[in-house]
Amino acid sequence: MDQVWPPPTRPIDEDALEELYRYPVDDEPRRRWVAVNFVSSLDGGIEIEGRSRGLSTPADRRVFALAHDLADVVLLGSGTALAENYPGLRPDARTAERRRRHGLSEVAPLAVVTSGTFPADATSIVDVGVPTIVITSAAAPAAQQEAWRAAGARVLIAGEDTVDLPAALARLADDGYRRIDCEGGPGLVGTLLAEDLVDEMRLSVAPLAVAGRAGRVATSANPLEEPRGFDVASLLVDDGTLLIRYVRGRSAT
Repeated sequence: MDQVWPPPTRPIDEDALEELYRYPVDDEPRRRWVAVNFVSSLDGGIEIEGRSRGLSTPADRRVFALAHDLADVVLLGSGTALAENYPGLRPDARTAERRRRHGLSEVAPLAVVTSGTFPADATSIVDVGVPTIVITSAAAPAAQQEAWRAAGARVLIAGEDTVDLPAALARLADDGYRRIDCEGGPGLVGTLLAEDLVDEMRLSVAPLAVAGRAGRVATSANPLEEPRGFDVASLLVDDGTLLIRYVRGRSAT
C-alpha cells in the first residue's frame, strides 16, 4: 500500500493506517464525527446484483474493518441492513485489543434507521452481541416498537412524522456514541448530506467497471440546493484500489 497524499513521512503499516482512519473527536471541538464508508466501481456503481460485496477488494476490506473497529456505533439504513443481511459485530482478538487501546466499548452496536417497517426478526436485531438501536419516529406503530423491544433492541424516537436525523445523532452523542460509522444505504447518506451531518466521506474505488443500472453513493428525491464541499484528507493506492478520505470543509459544530 502506497500513500499519495499527504506526502508520506513513514511506511503505511497497520499503525499508520489506523492513525489515518481514526475518528478525531478527541482532538477536534466537535461533539461527534460521522464518517460515511462506501466502495464504488471506477464508473460510479456501488453494487453488483444489489450488493456491495462483489466490488470489495482486500484494501477496501482493511479500511472498512477499521471504520467499525474504531467506531462507537455503526449507522445503517433499514434497506441496507436487510439487503446485506447485516449481523452485529463480533470483534476478534485483534479488534478487541485495538478497541481497548482506544478506550472504546467491547463491541460497537448497530443503529438502524427505519420509518417503522423494519422486521423485528431481522438479522440486524436478532444476530447481535449487544442490543441494536432502532432509530425511528413517533409515527412508527406502537406494536412494531414493542416487537423491537421484545426482540432485545433499544428504540430511539427522533421526530414526529419522520425520523429527525440531527436529533437522532445528538441523542447518540449524548449517550456516548460520538464516533459514528455510516455504512449506507444511499437514501440515508443522501439525507445526512442534505442535513449537512457528514464530517467525512471514505470512498474506496475498485478497479472494476460495472455499467448497468447500479446505484450511487447518495440519493434523494431532489438534488441538494447547494453542493457540499469536501477536502481531500488522504489518498492511498493498493493494487489498483484508490482509498480516498474527504473531510467536510466547514466550521466546527
